[in-house]
Amino acid sequence: MTQDIFSRIVRYGDLQPCKTAFIDAHTPGSDQKENFTIIGGGVSESPDQHVHIRQTPGFNIGAAGQPPKCRNSLHSHTTAEVFFVLKGRWRFFWGRWGTAGEFVAEEGDIFNIPTGIFRGFENIGTDYGMIMSMLGGDDAGGGVTWAPQVIEDAREHGLVLGENGVLYDSKKGQSLPHNVQPMPLLTDEQLKAYPEVPVEGVIRDYVARYWDLMALARNKPAKVIGENALLKDKPGFEVEFLTRGSVPDEMAGPDKHTVLMPVRGHWRLRVDGVETALNPGDTCLINPGEAYAIAPSMTGETSLYRITATDDPAGPTWQG
Repeated sequence: MTQDIFSRIVRYGDLQPCKTAFIDAHTPGSDQKENFTIIGGGVSESPDQHVHIRQTPGFNIGAAGQPPKCRNSLHSHTTAEVFFVLKGRWRFFWGRWGTAGEFVAEEGDIFNIPTGIFRGFENIGTDYGMIMSMLGGDDAGGGVTWAPQVIEDAREHGLVLGENGVLYDSKKGQSLPHNVQPMPLLTDEQLKAYPEVPVEGVIRDYVARYWDLMALARNKPAKVIGENALLKDKPGFEVEFLTRGSVPDEMAGPDKHTVLMPVRGHWRLRVDGVETALNPGDTCLINPGEAYAIAPSMTGETSLYRITATDDPAGPTWQG
């Protein structure tokens, strides 16, 4: 390992947003959101999306930033979509019309959203908020489906999604190419495959609260998402939560790609003879076989999510 570790660290302050990433970019109430693609191609439908690290370790890392009262419209995924709150308070909601259930996530909380349901989210805080995402598979953009009303609303405000997955903006003089049809709306029969999941099951099986994880990680890393974790799933990666008392002293040499994402506090990363700091909102990609050590660099509250690739294929939420 050499100095190229710096090419695999994306600093929070260096994130480059795309404000036209999705079909609802002109829809009132959703027109101020920003999409960030950090590792991998992400799920953006816009050619304007900046990708920080194109390498895909079997999953994607991204983020969504929104001012207060801005929402992300109802959509569904065929692979994992996991969020943790970095800044602010967020309301997550789901169902055909977004009324099947909802809950409020605070900073540090994590939500492994079940595949195959319509979901959306809204910043209900008082300042600009940020949620960090983990998406299953190398081609996470291949499995996004919008609720029919989202496509209809977008068309009224000048945006049309082609069946090729590309957005065309009439406000910029764009139109569908002659050989591309609009993305078809889901039929009533197709919509029956999207369940209205009760809130009790979602909170029990797919949500982990920050302060519970802080308690669980007091002496060892807390297993958050995985076959034998708090939230049982096999999305093609595992998620652990680390804090001051759960960081091993020795250097670790993972045999799979690993991503480090600090939530609170300042961390010192050491890779071979190179040292640097990781701070909340930063994202670092560790390659297989690279020995590294991570430890808090200052006193005070510290926490970090660690994501490691697995051999499990990306796909529907595991029901084992």
